[in-house]
Amino acid sequence: MMSSNSEICNNWKLDEVEALFGLPFNDLLFQAQTIHRQTFDPNKVQVSTLLSIKTGGCSEDCKYCSQSARNSADLEREKLAEVDEVLEAAMEAKRSGSSRFCMGAAWRNPQGKDMERLLTMVSGVKALGMETCMTLGMLTQHQADKLKKAGLDYYNHNLDTSEAYYEKVITTRSYQDRLDTLDHVRDAGLNVCSGGIVGMGESRQDRAGLLATLANLPKQPDSVPINRLVRVAGTPLDEMEGLEELDPLEFVRTIAVARILMPKSWVRLSAGRESMSDELQALCFAAGANSIFSGEQLLTTPNAGEKSDASLFAKLGLEATAGDNVVLG
Repeated sequence: MMSSNSEICNNWKLDEVEALFGLPFNDLLFQAQTIHRQTFDPNKVQVSTLLSIKTGGCSEDCKYCSQSARNSADLEREKLAEVDEVLEAAMEAKRSGSSRFCMGAAWRNPQGKDMERLLTMVSGVKALGMETCMTLGMLTQHQADKLKKAGLDYYNHNLDTSEAYYEKVITTRSYQDRLDTLDHVRDAGLNVCSGGIVGMGESRQDRAGLLATLANLPKQPDSVPINRLVRVAGTPLDEMEGLEELDPLEFVRTIAVARILMPKSWVRLSAGRESMSDELQALCFAAGANSIFSGEQLLTTPNAGEKSDASLFAKLGLEATAGDNVVLG
């Protein structure tokens, strides 16, 4: 078994990451939990709320996504939300215990005509005393700089999967396009939120490749959302022949390896949590997950509600907390 430490390493080799995946389950969880405790309070979980501020009609062809105009999911296209509507949702999220408010727009990239409204949303949510996060697709350096100036704290742009498997999921933008956006976000001084989706038919090697790429970025992501595929009717992945649900223990292994590779990142249980049992979520927290999205919906897919989260936290002795108050080192 490899030694446990919380030092940042940015030169992970694929075979090293695959070796972690292959550890006996108890050894893997012990190593992940040991590293987790060196940096974080193990009984505190950061809670975020995610709101769709522009739904549907996206020109990308992501095979998992109900919001792609190329897919036939039953989803009504909506225009960019008004600022007052977004701020009202942010205030409700704060009252419900969220410390971070994330805003997502379904498009390839923001256009100039939309930027002013987006910047006003950011400054308004920031004024409420919440951390701000946005996911808007690809960004130019100029756009990233303007969002930072408006008060944006985090920018989410997932890699989705390994570079090797990527073209089986998305063809309308390249893997390098995603990496370039992350470069712009870092250069603007924004915190990076980047992770992926598992259960799309990828191999364990692909899951290892995704996590290795994230860990080997010039600066490891501040937040790493791990999504479990939610199959949506009308999307190619829902119709993919032979696609089986990812084994729950393999999902836990993915969380644990993410924690070991990125010891100071927030590892977030994201999409798919609505269908997870309390026992599976408890294993994920033991493996080093320490952040969740709260609320009944994540953009367009169902999520575990606040009441079920409160019940689970009570059972496990977990406390919802603001992220900035938890990191130990």
